[in-house]
Amino acid sequence: MSDAKQAAMAVWAAFGSRDADQVRAVLTEDACWLAPRGNATQLALGMAPDALETREGIIDFLVSRFREAFPDGASFDFTNVIADGSTVVFEERMRGRTSTGRDYDNLYCWVFEMKGERVRRIREYMDTLAGYRMFFGDDAIPAR
Repeated sequence: MSDAKQAAMAVWAAFGSRDADQVRAVLTEDACWLAPRGNATQLALGMAPDALETREGIIDFLVSRFREAFPDGASFDFTNVIADGSTVVFEERMRGRTSTGRDYDNLYCWVFEMKGERVRRIREYMDTLAGYRMFFGDDAIPAR
């Protein structure tokens, strides 16, 4: 396993701990998490579009806000992990129950840009329409 891949796996373990010190330890000072703006989690929590674009914003989301969206937690099943240099790509399936009481089951792709043992940039990709439906239901989707 490459050093970057091993370090990125340790980042996920720290994220899963929901411990601020452990999360802080795996993020660079200038860490940034870029997610599709207006995604369902962001909307359900009333988060600002740039809430994850700072180290402290990432820590706040992982330690406290995530549980607001998924009160019983969520499972993360990784189906593929690819590393090339300092970039690590994860394909993953996330499942849980939302704060609105609906089942959530969505596929994700994560791109981690590592700087040594820490993650500097996270890019998150998911099916945003499916996520919206799983939080708010089909009837809540605005007509075009």
